[in-house]
Amino acid sequence: MGEAMTGLKRSHMCCDVNEALIGSEVTVMGWVQRRRDLGQLIFIALRDRTGIVQAVVDGNNADKALFNKAETIRSEYVVAVKGVVAARTEGNVNKNMKTGAIEIIASELRILSESETTPFQVEDDITVKDDLRLKYRYIDLRRPCQLKNIVMRHKTAQVIRNFLSEEGFLEIETPMLGKSTPEGARDYLVPSRVHNGKFYGLPQSPQLYKQLLMVSGMDRYFQIAKCFRDEDLRADRQPEFSQVDMELSFVDVDDIMDLNERLIQRVFKEILDVDVPIPMQRMKYKDAMERYGSDKPDVRFGMELNDITEIVKDSEFVVFKSAIEAVGSVRAINAEGCGHYPRKQIDSLVEFVKTYRAKGLAWIVVNDDGTLKSQIAKFFTPEKLQEIVDALNGKPGDLILICADQNKVVFDALGALRCEIARRQELIKPDDFRFLWVTEFPMFEWDEEENRYVAEHHPFTCPMDEDLELLDTDPSKVRAKAYDMVLNGFELGGGSIRIHRRDIQQKIFGLLGFSQEDAQERFGFLLDAFKYGVPPHGGLAFGFDRIIMLMTGATSIRDVIAFPKVKDASCPLTNAPDVVEAKQLDELGITVKEEEVTEE
Repeated sequence: MGEAMTGLKRSHMCCDVNEALIGSEVTVMGWVQRRRDLGQLIFIALRDRTGIVQAVVDGNNADKALFNKAETIRSEYVVAVKGVVAARTEGNVNKNMKTGAIEIIASELRILSESETTPFQVEDDITVKDDLRLKYRYIDLRRPCQLKNIVMRHKTAQVIRNFLSEEGFLEIETPMLGKSTPEGARDYLVPSRVHNGKFYGLPQSPQLYKQLLMVSGMDRYFQIAKCFRDEDLRADRQPEFSQVDMELSFVDVDDIMDLNERLIQRVFKEILDVDVPIPMQRMKYKDAMERYGSDKPDVRFGMELNDITEIVKDSEFVVFKSAIEAVGSVRAINAEGCGHYPRKQIDSLVEFVKTYRAKGLAWIVVNDDGTLKSQIAKFFTPEKLQEIVDALNGKPGDLILICADQNKVVFDALGALRCEIARRQELIKPDDFRFLWVTEFPMFEWDEEENRYVAEHHPFTCPMDEDLELLDTDPSKVRAKAYDMVLNGFELGGGSIRIHRRDIQQKIFGLLGFSQEDAQERFGFLLDAFKYGVPPHGGLAFGFDRIIMLMTGATSIRDVIAFPKVKDASCPLTNAPDVVEAKQLDELGITVKEEEVTEE
């Protein structure tokens, strides 16, 4: 049974107790990290969100009832300790603790709450399955590494808010219950009780509202917005997530890039004490794909892609020949220093690219004596193999890896492969932050299944001025005024200059397969607003969770969100989503179709 706090008031957080308070009486409260019993001396490591301070109950001097109570406490009990701060003896100073030079000589101890044995220890160095951690997330969050992530998230949000306020932005909340406008990921739908049979859509982003705010004359808007997307999950995705959302009027691409470079520079300096050089590197989408096989390239290491199609175009090797005939390409990377890989390890790389729809890899080993070894040697003269090696600046000890297929497959496979090899070779330094902008994205992508163009970003992105005529002649070649900020192979944020002309917006809708009636039905409120004076405007949204993940060095955004979901979008802690009462469904006019169970 817990005791009351009556008469006690916390005077300090645990790590606020320091040498300046020696001789002073303090009261601290928190969780018992551990208790050490040395006969007549009981040491209590007391933890709160600031860290740990040591309290001492001396059986030679303390009241017997106090000593007996101290003997009963266990890990994760919640206790209050009142006592006098004392300096530790020289031999007992713990230089690894912030409070390691002092301790509290307890004069009063209250057990505020008892604890059962926790499912896992409240320590950083533990091996626990994610499902168990997330089921007991309130315990997991007590661990210093998790707490540190949450604190960093809070501080980063503060820096962002301060910076954008200084730059003249207004923080404005946009609705959570809006209109479903499916174009991209699936919406999460919320049924309306009042309007039977109708649904709200939870926002995938505040895109339409923030454009309307520009029409409203707000000029500069931002919010740290909660967004929802019903899509398959990966390490850096969640069904509900936060983004730093902004929109600006009377700006062009350079204005937005400059502002956000300074924002990121401020964040990394104030939070991590890391100097981010600006202006950041810029790279066109086409160059990023050609050089790195990705529109979010990791530029911390080389291993760039090389197009060797021209070198092998006359080859009778069926894999290369068929790829070229199908208007694909043959490209290669040089894995420097990997020529000593055993065959089993090379085969693992072949299997790796197959997960990216590649049919396999050809390889050439440059032996230490300069001779070449390859499983495709019988299809090429020694001179032709050497020409391939020379094209990739191959040296003794190198491994040339070649992929042939449609460009998308080749880019995906080799782009992922270079990152995989970099990890295996330990070429990546976690504290090396390499930022760049990727620009001039394609405006459209052709969807074979739907037999129509789809927007590469979203349908409100403005085409580049010099490509406007191509909307009527060759939409596939239209480039967008779109830009992504990339960090170490992750997209930090993306945005674009928006269409502010009603005629162009309607033309884009038409190219995306929307009839005028469809466009009016889905986006009529935006098109109507465009009748009444629209400023040129653009914006950007950062994935806030992803920024924190990269800043903390976490491997998943789950570790930087207080209560995340797992891969199937469920919550092990609360068991959400869950069934609801039939009465609630009746009120909403909803009938649940039960899954049929088929007998084997």
